Amino acid sequence: MGPLAGVKVIELAGIGPGPFCGMMLADMGAEVIRIDRAGGGLGGAIPNDIMNRGRRSIAVNLKSQEGVDVVLRLCEQADIIFEGFRPGVAERLGVGPEQCMAKNPKIVYGRMTGWGQDGPMANAAGHDINYISLTGALHAIGRKGERPVPPLNLVGDFGGGAMYLAFGLVCALFEAQKSGQGQVVDAAMVDGAASLMSMFWTFKNMGMHVEERESNMLDGATHFYDTYETKDGKYISIGSIEPQFYRLLIEKAELDAAKFAPQMVNAKWPELKAELTTVFKSKTRDEWCDIMEGTDICFAPVLSLSEAPEHPHMKARQTFVEMDGVTQPAPAPRFSRTSPELTTSSRKAGEDTTTILSDFGFDASEIEDLKAKGAVVE
Repeated sequence: MGPLAGVKVIELAGIGPGPFCGMMLADMGAEVIRIDRAGGGLGGAIPNDIMNRGRRSIAVNLKSQEGVDVVLRLCEQADIIFEGFRPGVAERLGVGPEQCMAKNPKIVYGRMTGWGQDGPMANAAGHDINYISLTGALHAIGRKGERPVPPLNLVGDFGGGAMYLAFGLVCALFEAQKSGQGQVVDAAMVDGAASLMSMFWTFKNMGMHVEERESNMLDGATHFYDTYETKDGKYISIGSIEPQFYRLLIEKAELDAAKFAPQMVNAKWPELKAELTTVFKSKTRDEWCDIMEGTDICFAPVLSLSEAPEHPHMKARQTFVEMDGVTQPAPAPRFSRTSPELTTSSRKAGEDTTTILSDFGFDASEIEDLKAKGAVVE
């Protein structure tokens, strides 16, 4: 199942973007083994954690040499291993790139951090909000004259971190299959977040981007690309950038065509936005959906997490699915032949220790000895 079927991945359990990367790989059919802490926590700490779906868990004490040896032995049969520790931590534990590649020269070793493996801030603590601050991304998001608005932790952790790591791992694996050599993938959230801003660097280099927030076409400055409150206190979104879409907006909203004609005249944007604000407050969100949804206006209602899975389009595409009573996003993207499928919900830390070790060639006496020494925990 899935295009990565047959690929074996070792995930050194972490939080946030690490599990999300593991989820992406597992969703695509890879056999992902999650190495959890012997004392629990992290990977197995949250019941029904969606980001831990689709893979088995082994609990290992990485502070013992026997535990380290278990991980290195698993690496002998793996295609990929990845971690999200601060620089140098994996080496000190004994599961760094050199140690793993000594056991398996073809293995791809993924490393995800906020600041990267080197540089003046490499060893400092940080979170998504800090990484996107340093790249210019956060500065660009928010309303004029107000503070920058954190876009959840989507840009740094998940967009700039997990997705770039997953992409890098698959790229390196593809190369390793040709060269026979593994390599290290250094996925830094600052690098990924900066990369995600490529289009805005293009605008800046063309003189089309003003650094004051809410002053540009895509940051809420225009009347034709923003959100609006409706009569019932809900919201809709408009993205009528192209002229033909903009003309349809004028038609469906029954606007004054002459007054709204200067679409790209920046000086007119505040006035036209004020009028559109009044217009959209005259009807409920559902009434605007009846008028605009499914047209080329580039319109959508702004739905909550509870509402989104119930929308007819989301239902038709099965964008959200249910597993073990938990509603969650389905695997993405989709494939015409090797269709990915969900296999298991989140497993508790160490729930599969014995079966994993057995599958990787450890005999029963070895497994019992490792348990007795506290190197692994079931």
